[in-house]
Amino acid sequence: MHTVQNRWQPEHGWLWPLGERNRSQLLLVFAAKRLLAEGELLRQIRETYPSALIIGCSTAGEIMGRRVYDDTLCLTAIEFEKTRVKGARVRVEDAAESHAAGRELARQLAADDLKHLFVLSDGLHINGSELVRGVTEHLPPGVTVSGGLSGDGDRFEQTLVAWGDEIRERQISAIGLYGEHISVGCGSLGGWDSFGPERLITRASGNVLYELDGQSALDLYKTYLGEHAMGLPATGLLFPLSLRLPENEKPIVRTILAVDEKEQSMTFAGDIPQGCYVRLMKANFDRLVDGALGAAETAGHGLRQGAPELAILISCVGRKLILKQRVEEEVEAVHEVLGDQAVYTGFYSYGEISPFTPDARCELHNQTMTITALSER
Repeated sequence: MHTVQNRWQPEHGWLWPLGERNRSQLLLVFAAKRLLAEGELLRQIRETYPSALIIGCSTAGEIMGRRVYDDTLCLTAIEFEKTRVKGARVRVEDAAESHAAGRELARQLAADDLKHLFVLSDGLHINGSELVRGVTEHLPPGVTVSGGLSGDGDRFEQTLVAWGDEIRERQISAIGLYGEHISVGCGSLGGWDSFGPERLITRASGNVLYELDGQSALDLYKTYLGEHAMGLPATGLLFPLSLRLPENEKPIVRTILAVDEKEQSMTFAGDIPQGCYVRLMKANFDRLVDGALGAAETAGHGLRQGAPELAILISCVGRKLILKQRVEEEVEAVHEVLGDQAVYTGFYSYGEISPFTPDARCELHNQTMTITALSER
């Protein structure tokens, strides 16, 4: 595996001229929404790499090397020596189509030698839980899945997904990695503390929550947030919910995407099943960084042999807002575990797709650091 990276910044342009390795089969592009929407940078990339498969998305921050950037475009060009790569994309009109979209991606990419599926999705018009369920239910046993939901800073207005030359909202793109030579390790951990009583979800539909313990969920949530309630939905990133599902050993985290004052409801990135229990969560700085370190350890252990050559880091925008100037500490923690020989890329997201460990079931997470580690032998 050979990897070349480049970065575009408004004040400097490209870090160096494009095209150092134009034999790359796969290009990962993570960028601020406005840079993707303009389209010019993606056009330049396509001219330099005319035959490569391009996927990417808008972000709430870009990760490259040891640094976290804003308002940049980060490009990672990958040339596999022995691994086959294939891509697919689907479009959705609303969240109700999420499961079918996942099923269609799996149908297009399934094969006997498929080893891993990497998914980038619209971040606002999707039910991430149903998307993941649709993908995983229709893949051969043993195929791992990871990825994330695109971001838009802390604005929650529009997210974009790139597929080749096309840049669209309400789009989901995915790549499949095939063959016996590719090794993939995945890991996901949070680091938030639960507080307050556990509450029963008494009224919900899909990823929309209406009532907790028979009361308006939105009113109850605002009571806990106090002065932070005025900034919803963005301030909801600071106080996610811990969701306990009967089939899961570990709770998973859900973050608010939108609120509806008229309906007194809250929309989340993934399912909030009626009859389950939730608790409010708050940040713990040290545990957030420890969560990134733990995710790296899990991802590294998942590789069959050797050190990772490429690590894709997808972390939640809520973590970035909490950590602020300390945000690069969680990226540094990953470096400490996986080593300097790996190339690092990634972004801050509206949702993370990964199993907790390589052998666990893939889930939609919020407020976690997820890592996909790749090596080719």
